[in-house]
Amino acid sequence: MTANPRLTTPFHARTTAAEVLDGVDLTGRRMIVTGGASGIGVETVRALAGAGAEVTIATRNPRAADRLAEEFATDATPGTIRSSALDLSDLASVDAFVAAWQGPLDVLVANAGIMAIPTRQLTAVGWELQLATNHLGHFALARGLHDNLRAAQAARVVMVSSGAHLAAPFDFDDPQFERREYDPWSAYGQSKTAEVLLAVGITRQWAEDGITANALNPGYIFTNLQRHIDDDTMRAMGAMDEAGNLIEAEYYKKPDQGASTTVLLAGSPLLDGVGGRYFDDNQEAEVVPGGPDATGGVAAHALDPAAADRLWAYAEKALASR
Repeated sequence: MTANPRLTTPFHARTTAAEVLDGVDLTGRRMIVTGGASGIGVETVRALAGAGAEVTIATRNPRAADRLAEEFATDATPGTIRSSALDLSDLASVDAFVAAWQGPLDVLVANAGIMAIPTRQLTAVGWELQLATNHLGHFALARGLHDNLRAAQAARVVMVSSGAHLAAPFDFDDPQFERREYDPWSAYGQSKTAEVLLAVGITRQWAEDGITANALNPGYIFTNLQRHIDDDTMRAMGAMDEAGNLIEAEYYKKPDQGASTTVLLAGSPLLDGVGGRYFDDNQEAEVVPGGPDATGGVAAHALDPAAADRLWAYAEKALASR
């Protein structure tokens, strides 16, 4: 996956999603954005529909998505926006969404996620909640929509990961924290490593079907994703002052800037035929060793094809035994 030259683009960290797709015509392209009713998902939907795509917002709160669709309609958005209920932590909800989808699917954007749940929580089938929502739910969704992606002939899957993957290889011995002590950041980082490995796995497993996948780090953006982080941790991160006010450091992005790498991978012709890679600030990231001191790039453990194959087998077994 990393033998090819690193892909560079004319865009940068402060480029907005709309600027990435300026001049790109996505008319007729059918796309799904999970978690598209909040945070950078909103801006992802806005930019893709603004370029003419037919976008379905898959969310636990369809009412919020309906309100967004009405808002976008008043802006005379060239594309169309609709919503559908989806709870990635509930496999029955995933199955229902898949069963309802008809016809080809050009792009699946795996944007929804949860971060740093303070205590170990389990889904109805006994999966740790962050792994279930961020990875296994998206795996089930992508696998369920495989035929629809194949029908599009040149489909893309976009995994919204995080720099948190750098310090957390996937723990195949205890992925659900059944024996090791639960740590919210280790659980989150592991789930984000899994998302990168899924991009590698999809490209390896489904390339002959014309399906490619890539992953990305959107950067630091204030969104509802931080809702589970306590104030002391926010202060330690330099994101909150002693009075409880949020501090937007220079390296923080606006939501429309945070969505730019997502729409680059989803809609830009620069990514035609490209798969199994990880992007940051609209550029393919440099491969680094990873570990607790890593501050940028993509960890080698997240692009390891053997780990991707092993994780694919693990996810298939997990779904089969639910």
